[in-house]
Amino acid sequence: MEIDLTLNDDDVTFEAARSDTLLDVLRDNGYTGAKRGCDTGDCGFCTVIVDGEPVKSCIRPISQLDGADVETIENLGTQDDLGPVQSAFVDNAALQCGFCIPGMIMRSKVLLSENPNPDEAEIREALSENLCRCTGYEKIIDAVQDASTRMTGEADVAADGGRVPGDGACSGCDCFEGGVDE
Repeated sequence: MEIDLTLNDDDVTFEAARSDTLLDVLRDNGYTGAKRGCDTGDCGFCTVIVDGEPVKSCIRPISQLDGADVETIENLGTQDDLGPVQSAFVDNAALQCGFCIPGMIMRSKVLLSENPNPDEAEIREALSENLCRCTGYEKIIDAVQDASTRMTGEADVAADGGRVPGDGACSGCDCFEGGVDE
């Protein structure tokens, strides 16, 4: 069967079997950012955005998505030009193995579009359907809080995604003030 989608702002048509999931179709067509973890919808590694909502693509039948608007992590930025949520995850060392990160970033993007200034409890609740086996979540929470300030324009972001020297973000250390980064 043919499935028509808007995928990362482009109109596309995919040939798919009725039994295929969204994750199957994405990965079969080169969109490998969404990861295959549990295949049961428990881990959230495969989270993408469908019609503005976070969706676990491993359990969403592609047959239900004809005409849907789908966004994957490939749409958020590139290695040379990270989006604000991606750069906040990098700058806050909110990743180790990296396997859960695409799903975490996509769910964080939806959270921040709905609630530009979430508190820690709201972040934890929003990310509760995504598992991480490496980080212990604290740095992920920090990254989402940082992304919130970047997206609302409260913090300056350097061209490489890092912080701008002298923005006051490094209180307690001497980087950017005669320290190791100058």
